[in-house]
Amino acid sequence: MSDLHLDWCNYEAAKYAVDNWHYSGSVPFGKTVKVGVWENGDFIGAIIYSRGATQNIGSPFGLEQTEICELQRVALDDHDAPVSQMLSISRKLLQEKSPGMRCIVSYADTNQDHTGGIYQADNWHFIGETGGKRFLNIDGEKAHTRTVAKNYGTHSVKKLRKILGTDNIEYIEGEPKYKYAYPLDNEMEDKVEGMAKPYP
Repeated sequence: MSDLHLDWCNYEAAKYAVDNWHYSGSVPFGKTVKVGVWENGDFIGAIIYSRGATQNIGSPFGLEQTEICELQRVALDDHDAPVSQMLSISRKLLQEKSPGMRCIVSYADTNQDHTGGIYQADNWHFIGETGGKRFLNIDGEKAHTRTVAKNYGTHSVKKLRKILGTDNIEYIEGEPKYKYAYPLDNEMEDKVEGMAKPYP
């Protein structure tokens, strides 16, 4: 049995977790709620909720932006406790801090070969697929436009060709993401259940 403990953590702890244990290597922009995870006394990661990347995040559910959030990062080192247990505890903390919250959404990135196993184990509802995002192919290596812009100040193909001294740069279409939702009250449960589809 593992001794699992979740509590609020600061930006530095969340950044350490994301830098070391999440494929994105970046903390989401904007206002976030950061939950630290400790197991057997050791800090093993962070779970980060945010307002999401779009102002229309609540539209499909008939919710205002203040009533819905996105689970954006689950950044964990090796652990014994199930992720579903960590998510359940983190939701309770979230609801204590934001009592008006009614639904959480998250996305499984198929570009990283993720299908949403942690959401399925935690009884989230699968809502469907989002459109695939564009990536950059730079000399045969696929890179996220956000990462490239952070490193070089732009993701313009024309500018990057000058900066990097190569013409072998082009945009490529990424795979879609799988969208999941977790309702936080009975009314939203009925609504989201009506939108749900079989797990991929």
